[in-house]
Amino acid sequence: MPAFQDPQPQRYTLSARASRLDSQAKEYPNIKFVFGNDEQPQDVERASVDTRVPPRGKLVIWLMGYNDELFKRLNGYGLHAIQVSYANKWFGTLCQPRPSDAYARGKVRLEAATGQDFSDELDLQPADGAAERALQLVRWLAKENPQGRWDQFLAADGKRLRWDRIVVSGSSHGSTTAARFAKYQRVDRVVMLCGPRDQDQDWQSLPSATPANRIFGFSHVLDGGWTGDHYCRSWEMLGLNQFGPIVNVDTAQPPYQNTRRLISDADVGGDARRAHSAVTPGRSSPKDDQGNFLYEPVWRYLYSHPVDQTGDPTPADPECLREHVQY
Repeated sequence: MPAFQDPQPQRYTLSARASRLDSQAKEYPNIKFVFGNDEQPQDVERASVDTRVPPRGKLVIWLMGYNDELFKRLNGYGLHAIQVSYANKWFGTLCQPRPSDAYARGKVRLEAATGQDFSDELDLQPADGAAERALQLVRWLAKENPQGRWDQFLAADGKRLRWDRIVVSGSSHGSTTAARFAKYQRVDRVVMLCGPRDQDQDWQSLPSATPANRIFGFSHVLDGGWTGDHYCRSWEMLGLNQFGPIVNVDTAQPPYQNTRRLISDADVGGDARRAHSAVTPGRSSPKDDQGNFLYEPVWRYLYSHPVDQTGDPTPADPECLREHVQY
């Protein structure tokens, strides 16, 4: 992987508006996917890289709101990171009051991620899918911040991303879209924090372009997605039980039996909402007596553990509810 050649090594943070990077980008007010204005822009995209850290040659595309605490850690692992503006506010608008079938919401997610025509409920153009937004941002970064060596994530012709060098990740809604996209497009790795849900959908069991050993999940046990059997169901349908048991990170050390399924029951004051956010760096994430995040080794494991090191297969959990809805 290309080393940095930066005369002044440092952590770079950059931002740009999607509407300024691509003249073909459009707004979709019906699903709250808009640009905003100069005073309150809603299409800001962010990126960061630390040229003081030896690079791993991997780019994380984060499919949720920008989280600098997370990005600092990703950069500290030697990873590049970007957050793109894409259609992710449709959740309360489309597939309501419930999806028309067991694949409908998954099709919306895939169209939001790709900009391709997969769903009858959405009409995005290719320029407005997360994939194209990411491509345009990386092109801009390669010119704006050559010290960061962003060009390594572009194909030789500059017309597509090097998906074999890309990690797709998100939390909650974003982790679910990340997993759905990885079913369609092979990527280097998927990291799902507090997800995926879609407990009324079956896309999780579709054939996958991304091998299941490259998919990692982490949840708190008080999260409603865990207590409602949403995550255990999705994890098994994705095939993650073939690579190790569910491991509680509070009582184990890395490499956590090389598993792909991690949980925690750390103290969050019995608050399910806090539990949902706890697995992502931020105010809700538990800390030790010295003020350090408890999950520091977990996050490093999720984003950097060698994908060829896997745990032993385990049987499906008979107590995990698999059928939540009948169509």
